Amino acid sequence: MKTKKYKGTAKLKKEVWDIFSKYIRLRDCLRTTGCPSFGLCITCGKRYHFKLLQAGHFIPGRHNSNLFSKKGTHAQCYNCNINLRGNTLEYRRQIIRLYGEGYDEILEAEARQTKKFTAAELTEMKEYYTQKVKELLKEG
Repeated sequence: MKTKKYKGTAKLKKEVWDIFSKYIRLRDCLRTTGCPSFGLCITCGKRYHFKLLQAGHFIPGRHNSNLFSKKGTHAQCYNCNINLRGNTLEYRRQIIRLYGEGYDEILEAEARQTKKFTAAELTEMKEYYTQKVKELLKEG
């Protein structure tokens, strides 16, 4: 019996991040403008082309436990994500608006957990988000 070969987890994690980031930006473009090519930054509300948006985290640092958090990652412009270091006060307001009072604290608790991904988990996530991106593109 042949066993399935896995790539190294560091390489897989980058591949998952690339497709996850695309998923987040597409999801938020469709949610905010109804169009896959343009979306609104979660924190400043300005409209940007898909390629100019980043997948910004509510909890900075991109720790493993919140790296692929769907409710803790949203389309964000470069200025808010990088220059304003996440624009966290406004990001918190938007998390509460989107998911309800106290969800910001749930995400903070999630970020304190330790997570180490296996190659199998990362491979599964890559397949999942690849499929989700295809579905979103079909919608848009």
